[in-house]
Amino acid sequence: MKKSFSRWLGLLSIIFGILAWGLFTRLSGLPRFILPSPVDVWMRLLKSLADGSLLYHTSVTLLEITLGLLVGVTLATVLGYMLAKSRSLEILSPYLVASQAIPVVAIAPLLVIWLGHGMISKVVICALIVFFPVLVNTVVGVRAVPLALYDMMNSLRASRWQVMSKLEVPASLPVLLGGLRIGATLSVIGAIVGELVDAKEGLGYLLKVGDFQYDTSMVFVAVIMLVALALGLYGIVTLLEKRFLKWQNRLNL
Repeated sequence: MKKSFSRWLGLLSIIFGILAWGLFTRLSGLPRFILPSPVDVWMRLLKSLADGSLLYHTSVTLLEITLGLLVGVTLATVLGYMLAKSRSLEILSPYLVASQAIPVVAIAPLLVIWLGHGMISKVVICALIVFFPVLVNTVVGVRAVPLALYDMMNSLRASRWQVMSKLEVPASLPVLLGGLRIGATLSVIGAIVGELVDAKEGLGYLLKVGDFQYDTSMVFVAVIMLVALALGLYGIVTLLEKRFLKWQNRLNL
């Protein structure tokens, strides 16, 4: 009952927001190039879908996000596990933290210069934004495994691989997926930062074109697609949590 009510409440809030937006544009008298109405945005969306431009640029951004996520999550998980298991590697921690003090927006132009104007630079920027939250959650998750469980695995003469696959991965998975949930939403920001710096395709390119041409409706359409991508990625991680963390619900019964 509560879940159904929350879903209806969320839908009603969206409808109310659109109605308030339309009413404000009508009463304020602002020109369309400053604040388009919901109808203008909807018509621009249909036009972009009809000519195929929106789907093409969205697919480019989605590919950059997917590759950036794969690279960032893989490197962060491997390095995070090594940091959690080896105290001697903690010497790297100050450097990793210091690297996060540098905004990716500031070094994005350098990455574009070094790596070229193609997709590689965007993927690297996306991976850098994803890297740190997943790394931290991996370290926290692995180190949170109770020592008593390690003693039990040792008493059963479990191999190193069995300890990792049967104990450490399942025990740290809730925290790791929490980091992945954050990283999935941040990956959208990473891709757009790279495209805004230099790109001839992607949703970031549409944002620049819309801004340059005072096509504010196009800017709204691109932003809506970015929100849809972020929500979609967030939803996928949520589904993964429900799939791989069923054992938590069983324990709570």
